[in-house]
Amino acid sequence: MARIYLSPPHLSGRELDLLRDAVESNWIAPLGPHVEAFERELAGVVGVPHALALSSGTAALHLALIVLGIGPGDEVACASLTFSASANPIHYTGAAPVFVDVDAATWTMDPELLDRALADRPQIRAVVAVDLYGQCCDYDAITAICDRRGIALLQDAAESLGASYRGAPAGGQAAIAAFSFNGNKVITTSGGGMLVSRNADWIAHARKLSTQAREPAPHYEHTEIGFNYRLSNLLAAVGRAQLEVLADRVAARRRVNERYRELLADAPGISFMPEASYGRGNCWLTCILVDPETAGTDRESIRLALEAEDIEARPLWKPMHLQPVFREAPMVGGDVSASLFERGLCLPSGSALTSGDQERIAEILLATRGT
Repeated sequence: MARIYLSPPHLSGRELDLLRDAVESNWIAPLGPHVEAFERELAGVVGVPHALALSSGTAALHLALIVLGIGPGDEVACASLTFSASANPIHYTGAAPVFVDVDAATWTMDPELLDRALADRPQIRAVVAVDLYGQCCDYDAITAICDRRGIALLQDAAESLGASYRGAPAGGQAAIAAFSFNGNKVITTSGGGMLVSRNADWIAHARKLSTQAREPAPHYEHTEIGFNYRLSNLLAAVGRAQLEVLADRVAARRRVNERYRELLADAPGISFMPEASYGRGNCWLTCILVDPETAGTDRESIRLALEAEDIEARPLWKPMHLQPVFREAPMVGGDVSASLFERGLCLPSGSALTSGDQERIAEILLATRGT
C-alpha cells in the first residue's frame, strides 16, 4: 500500500493550465500577473484590502514585525504551543519572545495569561496570536487586552485559512496577519506565504523590504536593509488554482474530522481538539488526546503502530518554552501546553484521504489498546 501522509498536497487540476500560461507568457521570474492576481484574490477571500505574496509564512511574520516597529530591546508575547516559525522571526528582529500558555478549551492563547504577561513586562510591544490547527484565537478578548495597553496584535493565520471567527474569514481579526502556503497546508503554492492588512502603508513598506528595499532610482539605491522574500509568478499561478477550491478543501477536511469522531466515538480515553463556540475551524489537522490510564495505550504507542504500517502521524507541536533553543525565554503558565504535547497526536488529515483509509487508521489505533 502507498504511504499515507499526514497532510499531503491536493491538486485541483487547474494548476498546469495556469503554470502553462505563466511559462508561455515568459513570466517565470519573480513577480508578474499571477502574483498580482493571487494577492487580489486572496485579499478578497479573507476580506482584507491589502495583500503581499511572499516566499513563506515565516517571511510574512518577519516583515509584519518590522513594519510594526519591533526591534532590539523589545519583547513580543507569543503562544507557546506552536511551530517554531511563529517565534523565530521575533529573534530575527533582535527582539525577544515571551511565551504564553494556551487554554484547555481552545488550545489557543489564554487571554488571562496574556493580560498577566503584559502587566508584568512593560517591554512587550507586540503579541503574536497563533491560530492553532485551523482554529482561531479568541480575538475579542485578546484585542480588548491589547487595545487597552496600546500593544500591536499580529495574527499568525498560517494554519487557519478557510476558518472563520464569529462569521468572518480568518485573517482579518488583527491589525496585520500572516498566512502560509507550505506543502502541508489546506492549500499550497509548494512554498509561500501572504501578508495582509487594512493598513496600506504597512503593506507598501513590507513590499519594498521584500524586494531588497530598493529605492525608486534608476540605479540600485538602498537606505534600509531589505530581504529577498517575494513569491515567484510560477508559484503564484499554483496558488491561484488552489485558492479556487479552498472551500471544497476545507469541507473535505471537516468531513475527515467528523469521520474520525464517528470511528473513535466509543474508544475510551480518546478525545478530540475542541471546536470553540466563537468560530468554525478548517480542521487542517485532526488532533486527538490519549489518556493512557483510560485508553490502555499512549500516543507514542499509537504513532509507532501507525508508522509500522507506513502511516504518518505526528505529536502535537512541542511547546516553545520546552525547546532547547528557547530555554532562557520567559514563560507565563505552561502546564496546559506541556500536557497537550505529552498526550496529543495529529492523525492523517489530507483532504483526499478516503473513508477506507480512515477506517484502517482507526483499526490500527484501537488495536494498540492493551498491547
